[in-house]
Amino acid sequence: MQKIVISTNNSPKAIGPYSQAIQFNELVFVSGQIPIDPGSGELVKGNIKEQTKQILENLKNILEASGSSLQNVLRTTIFLTDIDDYTLINETYAQYFESSPPARSTVQVSRLPGGVGIEIDAIAYTIKQENLLDA
Repeated sequence: MQKIVISTNNSPKAIGPYSQAIQFNELVFVSGQIPIDPGSGELVKGNIKEQTKQILENLKNILEASGSSLQNVLRTTIFLTDIDDYTLINETYAQYFESSPPARSTVQVSRLPGGVGIEIDAIAYTIKQENLLDA
């Protein structure tokens, strides 16, 4: 058994002392993602639906770098600064998890990094056991 650091240039670099994701055996633990465009490194300043879309794209890219996918997500946690955004977030979220959506918790918090309105983390499974790094 070995802990494998997952890293991809297709999602934002970690902005602190943490990894984008860690794979341990068949599980992939993806760190909380905020709406950062990986190309520019800038926060997505759009509405909550645009922020949610960017986060889910970032999660998708990290999972693919681990040999997994959004279809393999077992659980997510959504952190919101405004619970009134719940319905709008669900509209975008449902487009990424059309069938067999993962278990999920949604929590309202007072603040998130960068003043964003949403952060999402994920736990998924994969069958790959190798370290996949982008060039």
